[in-house]
Amino acid sequence: MPNLLRRTVLCATVAATLVAAPLVSVSTAVADPAGAGLVIAEAYLKGGSANQPFTNKFVEIANPTDTAVAVDGWSIQYRAAANTGTPSVGKLSGTVPAHGSYLVQMGSNGTNGQALPTPDAVTGLNPSGSTGTLVLSDQAAALALPVGSVTTGTPGVVDLLGYGTSNTFETAVAPTGTANSVPDALHRDGTVDTDSNAADFALGSTVTPENSGGAGTTPTDPGAPTDPGTPTDPGTPTTPAEAVTIAQLQGTGPASPYVGKRVVTEGVVTAVYATGGLNGYTIQTAGTGGVVDLATHTASDAVFVFSAATAGSVAIGDAVRLTGTVAEYNGLTELEVGSTADVEELPAAGVVQPVPATLTLPRTDAQRESLESMLIAPQGDYTVADNYTTNQYGEIALAAGTKRLIQPTEVARPGSAEAAAVAADNAARTVVLDDGASTNFLSAANQSVPVSWLTQGPVTVGAAATFSEPVVLDYRNDTWKFQPTSPITGATPAADLPASFSQVRTAAPEDVGGDLKLAGFNVLNYFPTTGDQLTGCTYYTDRDGDPVTVRGGCDARGAANADDLERQQVKIVKAINALGADVVSLEEIENSARFGKDRDAAVGTLVSALNAATGQDTWAYVPSPAVLPASEDVIRLALIYKQDRVAPVGESTILDDPAFVNARQPVADAFRPVGGDADDDFLVIANHFKSKGSGSGADADQGDGQGASNASRVAQATALAAFSTTEQEKYGTDRVFMLGDFNAYSEEDPMVVLRDAGYTDLGPAKDPTEYSYVFSGLSGSLDHVLASPAALEAVTGVDIWNINSTESVGLEYSRYDYNVTDLYRDDVYRASDHDPILVGFDLAEDETPTPGDGGTPGNGGTPGGPGHGGDHPGKPGHGGDHPGKPGHGDGKPGKPGHGDGKPGGPGHGGFVADVVRVVLGVFGWLRGLFG
Repeated sequence: MPNLLRRTVLCATVAATLVAAPLVSVSTAVADPAGAGLVIAEAYLKGGSANQPFTNKFVEIANPTDTAVAVDGWSIQYRAAANTGTPSVGKLSGTVPAHGSYLVQMGSNGTNGQALPTPDAVTGLNPSGSTGTLVLSDQAAALALPVGSVTTGTPGVVDLLGYGTSNTFETAVAPTGTANSVPDALHRDGTVDTDSNAADFALGSTVTPENSGGAGTTPTDPGAPTDPGTPTDPGTPTTPAEAVTIAQLQGTGPASPYVGKRVVTEGVVTAVYATGGLNGYTIQTAGTGGVVDLATHTASDAVFVFSAATAGSVAIGDAVRLTGTVAEYNGLTELEVGSTADVEELPAAGVVQPVPATLTLPRTDAQRESLESMLIAPQGDYTVADNYTTNQYGEIALAAGTKRLIQPTEVARPGSAEAAAVAADNAARTVVLDDGASTNFLSAANQSVPVSWLTQGPVTVGAAATFSEPVVLDYRNDTWKFQPTSPITGATPAADLPASFSQVRTAAPEDVGGDLKLAGFNVLNYFPTTGDQLTGCTYYTDRDGDPVTVRGGCDARGAANADDLERQQVKIVKAINALGADVVSLEEIENSARFGKDRDAAVGTLVSALNAATGQDTWAYVPSPAVLPASEDVIRLALIYKQDRVAPVGESTILDDPAFVNARQPVADAFRPVGGDADDDFLVIANHFKSKGSGSGADADQGDGQGASNASRVAQATALAAFSTTEQEKYGTDRVFMLGDFNAYSEEDPMVVLRDAGYTDLGPAKDPTEYSYVFSGLSGSLDHVLASPAALEAVTGVDIWNINSTESVGLEYSRYDYNVTDLYRDDVYRASDHDPILVGFDLAEDETPTPGDGGTPGNGGTPGGPGHGGDHPGKPGHGGDHPGKPGHGDGKPGKPGHGDGKPGGPGHGGFVADVVRVVLGVFGWLRGLFG
């Protein structure tokens, strides 16, 4: 096969990961100071750029041992410097010989340089030349890499190289790469792995790729050219190109039967990607498409032509005859065409243009394979499932149908057949809408290019996608994609985009009713102690190099400086005030005691900002109790409330239990409506359980979909249930709301523990079509409000207000000015990454006085008499400020009879009147009980 410029491919996407590779939690790497395992020996990351010796980038793996090491099922993975998502994956196979090397070919920046020695593996990875993270992994699944130093101890990462300004590294990053025009590579000092990238790697001007066969290539000066003499006729090639149709070239299986063979075929150009990095175009057999019967249509009539040399010379609608070599590139069948000499334009006369195939998304890979690279007019409904990588790579995960893709453990027990069925349905309904390019809009080279899709308007999870132009069914990065027929960017007019999206945003939550409302809100590491107030902080920076948010090096987790805090704070303030809640639990707020301040300083700052926005002293916070845990996280939980609606009853309590050694300790307090009595009290317990991202031993990821640290979360749920019982006795109420970020989906073990303890998860019970979180393209609720039986009876409505998890991360304050398109707005959308949950509930009895049905107006004498026959009998009257509320025939708590609609005041007839009041009150209560 001729050596050709490989394309710059897209980094692996969240959507690709959800279909093809389960996430694996990794927190540590395996250092190899004894030289007893494979290591990354050299990383050449500028292939194809001006002055570079080789066309392709590569990673060379070294084996310092006396034994060959098989790497079947292994991978090289790459994650961009500032990314926190899953890495791109390049799969490996074969063997690294003892004391030998293994050459992994990657992408290219251009056409400069010569071919690498025959690589042992060819991947689509295209790392940055200056900054990023490369991982040698002993598995093919994408790793859930942490942010920060990755230290010794846990299998999964065999070796890791973080360089430049990468957020993931071993101890310290290796040097930042030089300009792409400077020939150099990152070289390991021997094969020893000290677990420090800075110590192990240095930039060197010599680039020395070597494969497992020992073959290496060092570019040499060709010297002065010599006269080649008179050329001779090379004669007829021994293996002439075989004429085939595109359907024959494609074949009926996952791979072409002509791989490695030189063929000639004809077709009509249906899409051109001369710019943007795909470096090719698609051709389709004339006259094909339209209505397709998948039962009989077993081979695709189109193929992707990989040819940077000729992509600029063809146009959509051209009829061409092409000669090239058939290849399979990471699952995509393609025809590699080396030069314009291999392209013959055919007469247009008589050519029947192909038309888009009109069909719904096929559910199986085999059916999709039969349409690979064909023009498609998508039929049926499509729903936005994920937009996490839209701001970086211009791609949007879609779900066929009207429903999102669902976390299996949101609706089914972990490991169950039902959960497997949900996962299978997710895979069958997933397709990614791409932008016809491999542009990384966050890279220094492309930050001046307006990001696709988001520039034209919001793309919100749950929105309907409507197609107005045909697309190409493509396969890249282990996932099926819809590509536009030419590259798009944010500069493309909205009218020229192949798809548009419905508006599903809401300016306020749904009306949940009730006398009172409470909510849970994750404030996304709200830290008034900004990074610039501390020493040692490192930062994520915008495209001008200005710090935006803290990356590491100190205890702060939020904004870098006051300007960044203001951008974060205005979103949070607008969102909380728009909730309409009377009590709000806050998660991920700064524990100011960690910075030598009053523990409540941060929550006080937020309350002040909330009140400034309302223009009055609306909000207050529940002060920290006198007794605090000996050890707390840098983030904490807090309770705030509206002062004219409720007030806390007594001091709050923090649960100091060993189960929460790796999480935030719950905080509880009871509240009483203003003007209410003890019968109206309700208990609120705020929670933030251990996350899913890390754990070992009993907390290791069990592979059942619940992630790491499930055992800890189960213990925390058990301790919480016991704590609730204790607090109910303490405060004298059985109406309990436990809310917050439980880091568990609705059918996972911790939620079952609480369900078995008698609590009802209000989200699934009352608002089952909305979810609080989106991860890896799957929607589910990590955030919950659980109600005791008594509280449940009072609930009038629940709404998960989708303002955060459904919006692009590019809208966050922490992504400000990363691209020339400024996506930030000072509104409620993407104030956090979790959605708030709002619950409405009635008081034990209706405190709103209305006329009774059997009383006499209160005039200083006898209070109104009781009502009759209610299912919920009223309580005896007491002649004071809060008269009894006897039952009414409508089945609701009775209201005292006072013809003027106001509660009767206490009588003034002395002792006898008091006795009469009590007797009448008891009589009313008995009548309510027994009719």
